[in-house]
Amino acid sequence: MKTIAFSLLIMLASAGFSGAGEPLITFEKSDAVYVAKTDGTSPKKVADGIFPALSPDGTHVAFNTVEKSGTTYLRHIAVVDIATGTTTVFKDVPSENSYFATWSPNGEWIAFTFRRDQVWDLGMIKPDGTGFKVIKKGAENETTLYSPCWGGDSASIFCQDMTNIYRLGLDGAVLAQWKIAKIIPNGDMSGDGTISVSPDGKRLLLSVEMGEEHHRKNWDGPPPALWSFEIETQKATRLTNKNLFAWDGCWLDKDNLLFLSQPVGEKEPSIYSMSIDGKNLKRLIKGGRMPGAGL
Repeated sequence: MKTIAFSLLIMLASAGFSGAGEPLITFEKSDAVYVAKTDGTSPKKVADGIFPALSPDGTHVAFNTVEKSGTTYLRHIAVVDIATGTTTVFKDVPSENSYFATWSPNGEWIAFTFRRDQVWDLGMIKPDGTGFKVIKKGAENETTLYSPCWGGDSASIFCQDMTNIYRLGLDGAVLAQWKIAKIIPNGDMSGDGTISVSPDGKRLLLSVEMGEEHHRKNWDGPPPALWSFEIETQKATRLTNKNLFAWDGCWLDKDNLLFLSQPVGEKEPSIYSMSIDGKNLKRLIKGGRMPGAGL
């Protein structure tokens, strides 16, 4: 484990970020990690890296470092303290290729995917880089598990393999399983399709690729949409209409979402917010990616 310290305290303080209790969002832009206020104002860079995830108390961001080594790239999970700028890189994980950190709701663990022995495993580690554990080992004859996301109980993980959505115990046991094509007719999920658990732990926000025709110019692939899935009733509801191409969604709070969208005529996606009833659509971060909020 390697710790890199750099000071952002003065800069963040001047922007009005005070640490715990300050409502923030995080995002990626130009291979750097940023935080901002929930309305998208006062964006500030906190680290170089990708795939950020804000801690539930809003004081730290987990993310991916990317280092070039010869002709390859090394990717590690890291955590930055927003107030001090101190960054801890988790280099004790037995992999040089780790991705997609996600915080448990109680803030005690970070789950992520990592590649070892030519397959992808699911693992977890404490925010200080100790206590590494394997949740689910991959196998050559099994489909990779993507998009890990903690359940509201901090004792289970949701993930998907492009055919099914799973709820796993922290021992890797399958607690529940849903076929994507059954719960979302005419929809499926790619390896990039994200899952986000609602603040009350009762719903999943799914980024889905729809098998629908569209006439948008300069758009390759199926149109993306956001769906809500109620875990208890297994009812799925589409949240975005056919004209709003939306993906990489997460819950901002119980009534509002963050997501990526790219309107007609735009050359790159941006981060938007919207209420779950489809109203109050607003662009927050032009050119931002991988939005996240601390829940």
